[in-house]
Amino acid sequence: VYPCELPMKVYEPALNTGPDSSSGLATAGFRTAKFLPEEWQQNNYIRYHEAFADRDHSERCRHESQSLANYTAELAQRTQEDSTAKVGQRLQDIHFWKSELQREIEDLVAETDQLAAQKLRLERAIDAVEVPYSIAMDNLQCRERRQHPDLVRDQVEVELLKETELIRNVQELLKRTVKQAVNQMQLNRDHKQVCEMDWSDKVETYNIDEKCGRYSNQSTNIQFHPSSSKFEDSASTPETWAKHSHDNIYRAERERLASVNLRALVDNILHDTAEDLRLQYDVVNQNFAKRCEELEDAKHKLEHSLRKTLQEIGHQEHNIEALKQAIKDKETPLKIAQTRLYDRSFRPNVDLCRDTAQFRLISEVEELTESIDALKKKLLESEQSLRNLEDSRMHLEKEIAVKTNSLFIDRQKCMAHRSKYPTILKLAGYQ
Repeated sequence: VYPCELPMKVYEPALNTGPDSSSGLATAGFRTAKFLPEEWQQNNYIRYHEAFADRDHSERCRHESQSLANYTAELAQRTQEDSTAKVGQRLQDIHFWKSELQREIEDLVAETDQLAAQKLRLERAIDAVEVPYSIAMDNLQCRERRQHPDLVRDQVEVELLKETELIRNVQELLKRTVKQAVNQMQLNRDHKQVCEMDWSDKVETYNIDEKCGRYSNQSTNIQFHPSSSKFEDSASTPETWAKHSHDNIYRAERERLASVNLRALVDNILHDTAEDLRLQYDVVNQNFAKRCEELEDAKHKLEHSLRKTLQEIGHQEHNIEALKQAIKDKETPLKIAQTRLYDRSFRPNVDLCRDTAQFRLISEVEELTESIDALKKKLLESEQSLRNLEDSRMHLEKEIAVKTNSLFIDRQKCMAHRSKYPTILKLAGYQ
């Protein structure tokens, strides 16, 4: 129902007829527009009719909505119960394959552990050999910190290089021996990982479906997901889903059976390699001891020479102090002679005479100057001698420090570190 249009309103000019008129100055220049009583009645009728029509339509809509809501509620309840039952059946299938995968994973873990026990001695031997190698390399690196002229390629370094070469050869031999077992263990782990990933997917899926099965109309953690009601392009079928887990278990069993045949690989070379390493260790230690004795002897000789040099430095320092005092003692007589000459230069007129006193004062200044020059020359010579002695002292101290450093490296660093060399049992792979 559309409201009728009101007739065109009539606008009349507002007239000002006199001083007592209702149209005063406030209404001057405006027009008035008012509806007729018939128009007012017609407008009210239209509003009443529109309200009645809207109420009638709303009542019919309410009855239809109630019927539709009841029907859809029953339909939703039936559909939800059926979906819950399907999810429960699916949980049983997931649990079966999850249990099978878990059993196979446990079998693979047990078999891998048994194979690892067989190669454990080889791994321990490889780890044990790392210690001698690190010791030998540390010895070589420490001895690189020796200072010149002690940085020499002596017999100790030759034997250390032999030791590192022997250790590298032993490591390669042990690694080749263990390689096949490691490869098989890696295959076992790979298939175990495949089964674990499948099992993990099953666990996650089981948890998701179990969570979905617990949802109800009273759940508070549900929300709308409009785009979820569709099939994924990569989704599998129940047949391919079951075949995937079956194939994973079959391949894992095949690798597990192959792993059973790889459990005897350990005792062939460990004893000989351990013996060889210990023999070379003893040779290196003997050369270290001999070299330390040589360094000790050289150090003692240098220390004796240093003591003699220090004594001479003390004597020369006293001599320099005496020369400096002698020079200082000549300064006062020189000042006196020069002051006399200066003052006598002010004698007036003919009294400015080149007398005997003037000649003697001049010769005195020359003698004192020559004496001071001679003393200064000897002082420079003595100071140079002292510097030479200081250089000798520094060189001797440096040589002693070099020998001390070399002894510290060979005895405190290298030989002390070599005391951590593993025993034959550890080199043979035992704990």
